[in-house]
Amino acid sequence: MNLLELQSLLPQLILALGATAVLMGGAWLENRRFWLLCGMLLALVAALCAALYEPPLLEVAGMYSTSLYARFCTVVWSLTIAATLLISCRYADLHCFGGGEYAALLLFAAAGMSLLSAASSFVGLFIGLEAFTLVLYILIAFNRTDNRGAEAGLKYLVFGAVATGFLAFGIALIYTATGSFHFAEALAGLQLDGGLRPLGLAGWAMLLVAIGFKISLVPFHLWTPDVYQGAPAPISGVMATAAKGAVLTAFLPLLAGLGDAAGEIKSVLWLLAILTMLGGTFAALPQTNLKRMLAYSSVAHMGYMLVALLIGGEVGGQALLFYLVVYSLATFGAFGVITSWALADEEIQEYAEIRGLGYLHPRRSSALAAFLFSLAGIPPLAGFFGKFGIFHAALRSGYTELAVIGVLTSLISLYYYLRPIIVLFMQDRSAYQLRSGCREEFILLGSCFAAILLFGVYPGPLLELVALVLP
Repeated sequence: MNLLELQSLLPQLILALGATAVLMGGAWLENRRFWLLCGMLLALVAALCAALYEPPLLEVAGMYSTSLYARFCTVVWSLTIAATLLISCRYADLHCFGGGEYAALLLFAAAGMSLLSAASSFVGLFIGLEAFTLVLYILIAFNRTDNRGAEAGLKYLVFGAVATGFLAFGIALIYTATGSFHFAEALAGLQLDGGLRPLGLAGWAMLLVAIGFKISLVPFHLWTPDVYQGAPAPISGVMATAAKGAVLTAFLPLLAGLGDAAGEIKSVLWLLAILTMLGGTFAALPQTNLKRMLAYSSVAHMGYMLVALLIGGEVGGQALLFYLVVYSLATFGAFGVITSWALADEEIQEYAEIRGLGYLHPRRSSALAAFLFSLAGIPPLAGFFGKFGIFHAALRSGYTELAVIGVLTSLISLYYYLRPIIVLFMQDRSAYQLRSGCREEFILLGSCFAAILLFGVYPGPLLELVALVLP
């Protein structure tokens, strides 16, 4: 690579080289909080660089784009990782995490997510996807004293290896059909008489299996509740937001590049969207564990975002990116509350354990209630506007049945979102006293709450921004 290409990948280099420096420094200086804050600072610098620095090249090595869309995604994933490191300060102390290793792995994950969203070829897509997936295998089982974490890591490893196989075979079939890995040439070469070449269609079928696993589409979602429950709460938050969001943002230009030839693929996505909305919603209803409920909730939300993908174009892309941001804020905030409740030997997850916590810890409990209300789509929080945007776009685009099912599943979801809030505030007080929240936790939770309230009352700036960066 020449100097101009390296300059064009400056945010990713900051994340990757910074992660290497933190990892090596952590071996010499055992100061957990220092390395966590260093990692957070590096992620913020990468986000600032992606937002303000104009790359000299539009594409690097024929694999990665430096478009406004790619830079926007880099900003979002870098900020998510910075928030994860901030919320992890007390959690890492409680569980004796190695600060250097933990921060470095999260920075490597941010670099992989950024490369995935910026991919302009199937080779770049594969490298970016596997870069952060390999990191997640380690982070899920990072708490070596927790057997559930080891089990969750093994489950994710097995399912992830299978998904990687499908992804590699799918890319190989597309290359066989077109002779190119680059998106523009490969997607154009797949089209034949208004449809797709048979080999290309088989390749896309395998790609959908891999993507279905990565973003927990039904029926590829069965790993999700076990892994979310066993993983450390901050890592569960990253998996539910940034990891899935990076895959969706990489898939958006891919599907758009097929144009009218995507009809057969959209028929499959139509069915997957219905199964995912219904499967995630009904599976969440009987849950009595907060992390498992949020896991199935994330499955249902992937169904809503799949509807926006199906709509496509400027309307669908704008609805998808807006919903992805507001969903990520609320979901990350909910996992942030669980992180702040953690004790040295366990995380507070079961509904029986959170009984009456609204009286003992009103600020964090109120924040959790707000995040759950946003996920349910209750106005004036941002989740309402995000769902309204997707369902309105679906009606305008002729996907009436998807809009109806989406509205119905959103109404049903009120039950499983209200249930933990009722347990928190409307039952007898419990003597189960937790640690007081720390400054870092209150800063992050307050920021997430302010953001979902602001984007719910005044969504204009975010809508204008996502419309500006659309590929």
